[in-house]
Amino acid sequence: MKKILLVCSCLAFTFIAKAQTEDKKWNIGLHSGVTQYQGDLGNNFYKTDKAFYGFGGVSVSRYLGRYFDLNFLASKGTIGYNGGILGSFKSDFNLVALNLRINMTSPESIVRPYAFAGVGAILFDNDVNFDQDRIDYALPTAGGGLNIRLTDVITLNLQETFSFSNKDRRDGVNDNGKKDAYLSHMAGLTFNLGNKKDADNDGVADRNDMCPDTPAGVAVDANGCPLDRDKDGVADYLDACPDVSGNASLKGCPDSDNDGVADINDKCPDTPRGTRVDASGCPLDNDKDGIPDDVDRCPDAAGPASLKGCPDSDGDGVADIDDRCPTVKGTIENKGCPEIAKKDIERITYLGSKIFFENNSAVLKVASLVQLDELAALINKYDASNLVVEGHADSNGSDAFNLELSQKRTESVKDYLIKKGVSGSRIKAIGYGESKPIATNSTALGRAKNRRVELKMSYEE
Repeated sequence: MKKILLVCSCLAFTFIAKAQTEDKKWNIGLHSGVTQYQGDLGNNFYKTDKAFYGFGGVSVSRYLGRYFDLNFLASKGTIGYNGGILGSFKSDFNLVALNLRINMTSPESIVRPYAFAGVGAILFDNDVNFDQDRIDYALPTAGGGLNIRLTDVITLNLQETFSFSNKDRRDGVNDNGKKDAYLSHMAGLTFNLGNKKDADNDGVADRNDMCPDTPAGVAVDANGCPLDRDKDGVADYLDACPDVSGNASLKGCPDSDNDGVADINDKCPDTPRGTRVDASGCPLDNDKDGIPDDVDRCPDAAGPASLKGCPDSDGDGVADIDDRCPTVKGTIENKGCPEIAKKDIERITYLGSKIFFENNSAVLKVASLVQLDELAALINKYDASNLVVEGHADSNGSDAFNLELSQKRTESVKDYLIKKGVSGSRIKAIGYGESKPIATNSTALGRAKNRRVELKMSYEE
């Protein structure tokens, strides 16, 4: 009986040894082996000179956790002893056993050593009865073994099981009251049942899959995540450059000049940092003048490089955006406007000297209007020019009165010119009072010279 129990235990552990997992929680096994006897007749443990009796059986195991399995074994075989001095015996048996196994390594291991313990019951045949019950029950079993995973389904099991009977006379001898024991050597194959829970069908069980939604057909690593050979955080199946670390925004490709265009598509790979580029990675040139928009002062109008990409309609060397006279050829000094003719300057000065007002008044004399009409025409001849109207007084009267009067007179001139079509923004009226005399105020002639209007036309702001 002890041998039978031992064998049963061995069988049970064989089935348990099949590397069950959460996905494949059930296991069945087939086993065979031999038993060795130890008792009143002798000791055959680990000896080959005495008869060995074989057995076979089936088992069913249930996964309990990463390191624990529960196994039920049913077996049929023969135990006995042959050739002892005190005699021999032989008996057929039927055994059932329930064992708990503790695995030393995780289910992922190819080789898994384990230890187990359990209980069982044996029904012996009538040949060995000796007025004893044919059934031994609540028999302790213990042992260890080794499981070698051949595939995800099949495992090779090797096991040693020690079984201890409840009787001393199962061998027909009651010598010293020591209960008979049996040692089983067993080999078997076990088979895992069940389907691996793998929602994304990537070959990695859901319980171990850190990326459970991987698209079908995508190669994954041991964690169930898409392969990323260049370790740039972009999975190979999405990475346009799977062997070179790059940017996620560029499908995993590098961008050496950081212009937002991947190197594989960049026709200008050395664009200066910060430069705006087109789809090919080259600097934007909206007006196609060969000057990148970032340095082009006129990105929407073609122009020469000498003018930073701005056009010069009149060809005077002053870009239109800076040219105060863009349709008339001028000089750089005049910001693109033509020189004011010397004779016109002299005429304007002369006209200023012919502007007169009523006595102690800002009202223009009628005779002065002819000069102002001519003045307006000259001003408009030079579109971008500006006119400064300066008013001066003699020393008669108080300083405050003279200052106020001179200011009002210049404004009268300005107002008249505006009526004649001159833009007010081009005219500056300034009264100086008696602060800038050009002659003595001690004579009537000197005072007359000091009462004057001066006109200055230029391109200055």
